[in-house]
Amino acid sequence: MIAKLKGLLDSTGIDHAVIDVGGVGYLVGASSRTLAALGTVGEAVTIHTEMLVSEDSIRLMGFASASERDWFRLLTGVQGVGARVALAILSALEPADLHRAVAMGDKAMVARANGVGPKLAERIVRELKDKVGTVPVPVSGGGMGFTAMPTGGHAADAISALQNLGFRPAEASAAVAAAEADIGENAGLDALVRLALRKAAK
Repeated sequence: MIAKLKGLLDSTGIDHAVIDVGGVGYLVGASSRTLAALGTVGEAVTIHTEMLVSEDSIRLMGFASASERDWFRLLTGVQGVGARVALAILSALEPADLHRAVAMGDKAMVARANGVGPKLAERIVRELKDKVGTVPVPVSGGGMGFTAMPTGGHAADAISALQNLGFRPAEASAAVAAAEADIGENAGLDALVRLALRKAAK
């Protein structure tokens, strides 16, 4: 299982990139958002990956963040959502926007992606809502809203770390967001994970 590649960006296409790792070129499918985040050809890159194995092929999908990779896994777990549709959704929506759309049942936002009709968008929202959960928090005016996904440099990796420890995506996101608010977006990954664990345990 190849979980991450670190090397030089050799080339990019409409829906893929080639990463040169020690002279070996790995072809990875990717969303337009990930391709834009990789930078220019010849630069050093690190990309999270997911290996798809079928009877007649083995493919690598690449993602700019662990959060995007985790959403790819969730999306492809929905009936009718293959790798191409999942990448189209991740091209149209950032993980934070996708999380918000699913949590709030906003199927119209999911349907913005190419190849996603109203029925499929409704299925995605319905099937993933329980997996993602909602995190109600106080907002101005005394009402309740939803937590936004944290956006700092190590936030996605910290969320992934908490999920690997058994926390639900929504719980991990809320804990990392709270930790980020306390120590700032530029905190190191270790410090962010430690504080997020304390927040999650409360």
